[in-house]
Amino acid sequence: MEKKIIRTNNAPAPIGPYNQAVAFGNLVFISGQIPLDPITGNLVMENIQAETKQVMANLEAILKEAGMDFGNVLKTTIFLTDMQQFATVNEIYAQYFTTNPPARETVQVAGLPKGVNVEISMIAGK
Repeated sequence: MEKKIIRTNNAPAPIGPYNQAVAFGNLVFISGQIPLDPITGNLVMENIQAETKQVMANLEAILKEAGMDFGNVLKTTIFLTDMQQFATVNEIYAQYFTTNPPARETVQVAGLPKGVNVEISMIAGK
């Protein structure tokens, strides 16, 4: 097996030495996405709801490019700068996983790229 790079213009371009996602066999490893609008290049930071929705939109675009959707997601990791926002993020996140949600952990971190409040990474499989 060899790795295949997944890239779409419908999600933000990487801001460092990494790829949006890498496929290996039947698995796709999606790098953490922040609330960066791929069209404008601006951060979506009005509130945690808007941030989370933009992150999920970015993840959805990468999944689509890989020929998948949220039903293929096996595991996610949610990074928050404030665990007090967990309930709100969780409420929005749950809208994308209405049946058989993936495994997940949520952790609070001291900081995230560009000063955002939420970042989410995923592993999906066919």
